[in-house]
Amino acid sequence: MDTNLKDQDVLLVKDKNDNKLYAPNIDKNGDARNQEIKKGANPDFLKIDASGNALSNFFENFMRQMKDPTRFEFFRVPSDNVSEPSQKLQEAFKNPDKPENKEFIDMHRVNPDDYLNSQKTRQSQPYNAIDESHVPYDQFERIGITRETLEKTGNLDKLLNWQKTDLLPITIKVDDATVRTEARLALRQNSSETLTLAIHALRKEPELDRPYFNVKFTDEDKRNLRETGHLGRIAEAEYKQGEKTPVFISIDKQTNELVSVRAEKVKIPESIKDVQLNEQQKKDLSEGKAVWIEGMTSKKGNEFSAYFQFNADKKGFEFRFDNDKQNQKQSQQSQQSQEAPKTFRKKELTEDQRSSLTEGKTVYVSDLEDKKGKKYSGYITMNKETGKTDFMFSKDYKEAVAAGKVIPDDRHKTQVEVNSKGKTDEATKNVKEPLQPGQTKPTEKQAEKQENEDKAKKKKGVKM
Repeated sequence: MDTNLKDQDVLLVKDKNDNKLYAPNIDKNGDARNQEIKKGANPDFLKIDASGNALSNFFENFMRQMKDPTRFEFFRVPSDNVSEPSQKLQEAFKNPDKPENKEFIDMHRVNPDDYLNSQKTRQSQPYNAIDESHVPYDQFERIGITRETLEKTGNLDKLLNWQKTDLLPITIKVDDATVRTEARLALRQNSSETLTLAIHALRKEPELDRPYFNVKFTDEDKRNLRETGHLGRIAEAEYKQGEKTPVFISIDKQTNELVSVRAEKVKIPESIKDVQLNEQQKKDLSEGKAVWIEGMTSKKGNEFSAYFQFNADKKGFEFRFDNDKQNQKQSQQSQQSQEAPKTFRKKELTEDQRSSLTEGKTVYVSDLEDKKGKKYSGYITMNKETGKTDFMFSKDYKEAVAAGKVIPDDRHKTQVEVNSKGKTDEATKNVKEPLQPGQTKPTEKQAEKQENEDKAKKKKGVKM
């Protein structure tokens, strides 16, 4: 590169597929864009000085945004005479192997790798979209904020990348009055492209009852904004009277200020965290809605699911984990974890018993065996708080029923009446053994045994 080039030049870009030169730039939203070279003043052209810092910043952002950055070649020409060397370069591109053309092209060529490598070695100079020398620190000092304060709080880098700071205490003096409050600060460009301070003061709550750039919020809009922080639809804002602009609207959660972004500036992703988005999901995202995405992969390699939605305050998409879908899923998992067990103390439960337990009823279980092999019976019920199965003997069960602490199993009503309360009916009045779950009459074996006992009593009575 010619060392005699002036300290301040203009960067130009050429697509390898054609010979036309453009002036690249990074706009205030951080997006790379190209514009045609015209005669006369070109205030939007990227000015670069001898230090190369602006070039390092530009290439860092450009390479990150472009899908195929190797398609492009870069050149620098004097800022006070852009059109003439640009035309000569375009003529030279038609026959680049010609010695004098090659020499002229190489003299103005810029190699991005040279600046990207130097950027990596300057750890103390991270990428910034805004040249710090243009920051109006005098405006910050008027509200009690110094450069040192911004740097110590980690907010300087945010400012230099078109972002808002965190909440900072500020002091505003109006005549003899002094107002102290908190605000988020940002840098914006005015009509003359000059940087100026923007103050986003803390509000008690979002102003949802007043129109926002002529957007009137419905009850559903207000509910969405309060619960999720986002409108959930595209609104038609009027930044200029009579001119409708489709926008996303969100709430700045730090200041409660309403924030909007033009819908045309939002690019809908094709995929997120290794999950390809379908057409309906992309359509919903473009309409400001939240989309539930499953099976994503985190940086640590873990699978997760969440809502995905555009945040106008952050000017980008974000995940939402505190949502109804997640709570519903956790509730389903909780219900599944409280399903009745298939066995209790090695005794297999019937489907009838398990259904009753799941419904919160208490079930009688017999033929349980202790550690010494001794048989015993009792009642089991599901504990909703612990998800475990509790056991109680007949005496405790009777007290629990009387106190209304348990719900008897209706399907085992006869069993409960006979085994626990001592009540019998005509069919069970002579049954001495405990009834089994669902049993309402003696078994054949019990009936036969009862019949034999009755015959024995009658025979004994005859002898008497």
